[in-house]
Amino acid sequence: MIDVYSWPTPNGHKIHIMLEECGFPYRAIAVDIGAGDQFKPEFLAISPNNKIPAIVDADGPDGKPISLFESGAILLYLAAKAGKFLGHTDREKYETLQWLMFQKGGFGPMLGQAHHFRVYAPTRIEYAVERYTNEARRLYRVLDQRLSKHAYLAGAEYTIADMATFPWTRSFANQGIDWDDYPHARRWFDEIDARPAVQRGVRVLAELRKPLDNDKAREVLFGQAQYAKK
Repeated sequence: MIDVYSWPTPNGHKIHIMLEECGFPYRAIAVDIGAGDQFKPEFLAISPNNKIPAIVDADGPDGKPISLFESGAILLYLAAKAGKFLGHTDREKYETLQWLMFQKGGFGPMLGQAHHFRVYAPTRIEYAVERYTNEARRLYRVLDQRLSKHAYLAGAEYTIADMATFPWTRSFANQGIDWDDYPHARRWFDEIDARPAVQRGVRVLAELRKPLDNDKAREVLFGQAQYAKK
């Protein structure tokens, strides 16, 4: 049994989708990031960066329990455990890894900033809105160009690179994106969105998510609570 400590965000959805695609038995344990659950000592013991998701696999690679944080590391671990979704040859694996790093290093962080300054920032800062919206559109162009030549990010097969990237594109409107400008990415999005395991994955814990419409939740997520010594 794998325990996944998570919340219904793009980074959480990556792991929910992967677990559903692999068919591993798992238990989703809610970490309400708007209420500050990510700062509790029991969560910090397995995720010292106080971010979701994290997992505890009772059946680790040496037969002993293992805990992991960081969604990219978890995806790689689960792909190795399942023996799929990473590519078959060394070349295919490196193709997958480079697009996974594209998501982790740029696509996710920059889209997160675009979303934040366009939707959540208490004061609208035009410079930040323009900067991150433009970067979001540039990154979608990279995605679209890649998908104009390949069915999936790593090539002909669906991999963890797609699972990592897809959840971030679900909030395209809040990122300032018009799908009409990215037809190849839209084709890819629709295909992945229709996968039964993906549909199950994005529903995990979804009923618990609340709008960030109160000052307490905003302070926990974006205020000084993030920087207090733990």
